[in-house]
Amino acid sequence: MLMVLNSCFFYISPSPPLPHLANKIRLNSVSPCISNTGDSRTRGWVPRTVVRASSSENPAVAVALSPTSADGHDEEEEDVIESAADVVRNFYAGINAHDLTSVEDLIAENCVYEDLIFPRPFVGRKEILQFFKKFIDYVSIDLQFVIDDLSAEDSSAVGVTWHLEWKKKPFPFSKGCSFYRLEVKNQKRQIIYGRDSVEPAIKPGETALGVMACWGEAVAYVLSHLTLLMTLIHDMSRLTGQGGPWPPTLELLASLYNSSSCL
Repeated sequence: MLMVLNSCFFYISPSPPLPHLANKIRLNSVSPCISNTGDSRTRGWVPRTVVRASSSENPAVAVALSPTSADGHDEEEEDVIESAADVVRNFYAGINAHDLTSVEDLIAENCVYEDLIFPRPFVGRKEILQFFKKFIDYVSIDLQFVIDDLSAEDSSAVGVTWHLEWKKKPFPFSKGCSFYRLEVKNQKRQIIYGRDSVEPAIKPGETALGVMACWGEAVAYVLSHLTLLMTLIHDMSRLTGQGGPWPPTLELLASLYNSSSCL
């Protein structure tokens, strides 16, 4: 152990390695890092990767690779950008902790957030943070988002399924799914779009299918007879010599007819 700790960056092995091991040996050594401040001396240990290369004159020469910064950290590691999945996880962690400060940098300045129980989306970081501030002011910290599943393959889009728990017990009618789109801005991956869809408290079941069927039949009936209706209106206006402008009701019917003809 003492021999390893006191080894230098460069050294020459006194005995040549075996022929079949030449140019194939890799090892890690620990090199001392000494700094002088006045009369005091401090010693730190910085990991180094050493590669052995052989030559005819110097059978084995060790070369230190991967230079580090003065504080002992790899400079490349400082530029690592969080994955989209990690950003979304941190977003939910910040909301659960009622810590909007940690959430702020995760949201882009021009982000658009849609919660489908609200009539319009929230636009901009400031408006979104105001919405979440009201949310955390209204609910207890005992009510927590729990991620059920999260997609991690895409670097720019994340899908999440989640539910709410009250003191670690599932909260009724609290299942939901969310979608997030992200971009890298100023060396940070941020959320630029989000949409939440929450489980409804009222579940009509097959009744909803019946209503949709009746509504669909009614719409289909009206659209199928629009052609006859518009023809009749056109003939009446031509016979009376009043070609327009039409009343607002007739203009609405005309627009419905035009839209139906495009379907």
